[in-house]
Amino acid sequence: MKELVQQLNEQLTGKSAQEIVAILLQKFPGKVTLASSLGAEDQVLTDMLSKCDNEFSIFTLDTGRVFPETYTLLAKTNARYGITIKTFFPDYKLVEEMVNTKGINLFYDRIENRKLCCNIRKIEPLKRALPGYHIWITGLRKDQSLNRFFTELVEWDENYQMIKVNPLLKWTEKEVWAYIRENEVPYNELHDQGFPSIGCQPCTRAVKDGEDPRAGRWWWEAPEHNECGLHVKEK
Repeated sequence: MKELVQQLNEQLTGKSAQEIVAILLQKFPGKVTLASSLGAEDQVLTDMLSKCDNEFSIFTLDTGRVFPETYTLLAKTNARYGITIKTFFPDYKLVEEMVNTKGINLFYDRIENRKLCCNIRKIEPLKRALPGYHIWITGLRKDQSLNRFFTELVEWDENYQMIKVNPLLKWTEKEVWAYIRENEVPYNELHDQGFPSIGCQPCTRAVKDGEDPRAGRWWWEAPEHNECGLHVKEK
């Protein structure tokens, strides 16, 4: 697999995001999936995928605590592109046990609780969503956070034993929004209300002028912890 990752890096480096998406769909028919949070970057990738003739898959993780605006966007996106974004939910038994033992808003109390919540509501469903695919496309960008600066275009994800590709890796936020406007891509209306990054409602707030775009996610924790675990590499 390491050889394939190297080959893909060499083949895709220098290509546009649209070209990368098209090449992956052609090279791995029926084996490419986009994990979408319905954020701006993922909406761009959804638009790119929809403009290709090859088969593709998109899924999202419904944690049970997302914003109403996110559900509205999910329905709007499916209608706009004539697709069905598959939805994965957390195991209700695990959620019930967690809430009944640690409280409904356990994540505010300590970082271990927050990671437990993310694990049950996001990581566990992701493990059920990815099997069967060879390529996992994400909307990660280098300038989103310090944790993502060293991300590569094509990576081997040891956690999930599959190849992860980040077509928008070197895009800037300005480029993302230019694409959205030019292509009339549907997006979450919360972006217009000061929410550059949108996750679960209790763990997301609007950011102030001059704040880091990720400052609205888990704002009560240190910046180096501002990841849910989906893209954290094993050490």
